[in-house]
Amino acid sequence: MVDGLVFSLLGSALAVGLAGIGSAVGVGIAGETGAGVMTEDPNKFGQVILLQALPGTQGIYGLLAGFWVLIKLGLLGGTPVEVNVAQGMQIMVSCLPIAIVGLLSGIYQGKTSAACLGLIARRPGETGRAIILPAIVETYAVLALLATILLLNSIQV
Repeated sequence: MVDGLVFSLLGSALAVGLAGIGSAVGVGIAGETGAGVMTEDPNKFGQVILLQALPGTQGIYGLLAGFWVLIKLGLLGGTPVEVNVAQGMQIMVSCLPIAIVGLLSGIYQGKTSAACLGLIARRPGETGRAIILPAIVETYAVLALLATILLLNSIQV
């Protein structure tokens, strides 16, 4: 018989895994463009690494949500709690905002960062403006993390 713990851990794994995939793809996209920029001007490494790192935050948010679940369940330094199937499914569904938004926003933030790397390749003085565009994509990952945390906190176990 499947108990609620399975669904809870699945939610945690989805948050960590999907948001992590989004970050990995996004960082890769930005990194490919960044390598091209540095081929032309190796002195732009600092600007490139900043824009490449931005899509990596979604993976951190997913990891935070995953740990939040484990702490809620008492599996990290606490007393493990009993979770019924309904509670487990609630926890799993609560993890979906950061899992789904983390996956997609990580990829799109990587694409936006790549486009902005093209901007700083031609106009190095526009780095500040170039950072703002992918940071706007970041806003939705932050909102998804907030939704996940609020949903998790609303579940009584």
